[in-house]
Amino acid sequence: MEGRIGPPGPGNRRVVLAKPMSYMNLSGGPVNALREFYKVPVAHVVAVHDELDIDYGVLRLKLGGGDNGHNGLKSMTKAFGAEYHRVRFGIGRPPGRMQVADFVLKDFSGAERKELDYFVDRAADAVECLVIDGLERAQGTYNS
Repeated sequence: MEGRIGPPGPGNRRVVLAKPMSYMNLSGGPVNALREFYKVPVAHVVAVHDELDIDYGVLRLKLGGGDNGHNGLKSMTKAFGAEYHRVRFGIGRPPGRMQVADFVLKDFSGAERKELDYFVDRAADAVECLVIDGLERAQGTYNS
């Protein structure tokens, strides 16, 4: 979906919102193809993704970095480098001895689902702030 973000007028930003239809582990190719089609610099790409090392619902924004074992990020980094923005949505660690793959693919619990809409809206607001106001301001506002 292509559109504009920001207040009405000449200062608003053109954005493209995309969710690759490929497997997450293979998302680098489709994201890169879209990035090249729209001539988007790597530094203007924003990936919103789950993060095991952050508690459920907590957001962290950053530019660049490693993939921390996240196969989707690994694919994107392989396709076009690591210097893109990330909005990391905390999902926490698997309980007990549950395998990571099983944990990230399972449904949210009832308690998590009750809060999920709020957290998704907050992540969307963080992306909007990042695009309009820049990383430092977005981090100050949304890194909780």
